[in-house]
Amino acid sequence: MAQLRTATRQKAKIRLGLSAVSGGGKTYSALLIAYGMTEDWSKIAIIDTENGSADLYAHLGDYNVLAMTKYAPEDYIRAIKECEDAGMEVIIVDSITHEWEWCLQEQERLGGRYQDWAKVTPRHNAFVKSMIQSHSHIITTVRRKQDYDMTKDGQGKIKVEKAGLKEVTRDGWEYELTINLEMDVKHYATASKDRTGLFMDKPAFIPTTETGKMIKEWCETGVKPIVNTNNLDEQETMLAFEEVQNSDTMQNLQALWESYQTLHANKEFCLLVTQKKKELATPKN
Repeated sequence: MAQLRTATRQKAKIRLGLSAVSGGGKTYSALLIAYGMTEDWSKIAIIDTENGSADLYAHLGDYNVLAMTKYAPEDYIRAIKECEDAGMEVIIVDSITHEWEWCLQEQERLGGRYQDWAKVTPRHNAFVKSMIQSHSHIITTVRRKQDYDMTKDGQGKIKVEKAGLKEVTRDGWEYELTINLEMDVKHYATASKDRTGLFMDKPAFIPTTETGKMIKEWCETGVKPIVNTNNLDEQETMLAFEEVQNSDTMQNLQALWESYQTLHANKEFCLLVTQKKKELATPKN
């Protein structure tokens, strides 16, 4: 049973989002911030989905690049794990837009019906969990594009109006972040969300290594996190069991297995996954 305790400011791993239109400086800014947090290029990895754009800034330092050509959620999850296993302190996912575009295409391939999201959403959620639960600092970049609204004028005619810029990823991603910075074409950033209080309601600024140092100081100002051998509370563990039980495809099951790595030492969880795997592999009459 959970116990009531006094709130304590704990050390944290940052979940930072950078969004901008093409040419807004997302990749360059992410690298500068990452270096400010580590002061060691060898501890930074960038997962590159932008056709080699990560290598354009090799003059900055000897950071690590993991190039991706496939964009399914499981491909991202494996890439993140590879970076974690290599001891990377900061992982830059550049960008997450390709994962969401893949999900949209997969839902369309399955039939384009609303119920087809039941097969795609668990895979996307597993990708999100892999970043939230990572023991590395995570910086994500996401593209922004012009959004439009359809309205009716006084005569009942439909009009298409510009509705500002929108992030090309699933709605709600910002809620998972500690900080979300929106960048303009001149590389200036403003915070649309900021749990640290470092940037919210402050003038627009150009991200530098000093930005990373400020974030690192915030992350380390606190007590050591409470030890949890599973890294999941009772409710989250129950949810993991439920999601595995309800999984209806091998792909969904694989995504959940990779997402809940902290439960790999749990015998009951492993048994359930094994049983579910056999169930899904058995042809139905």
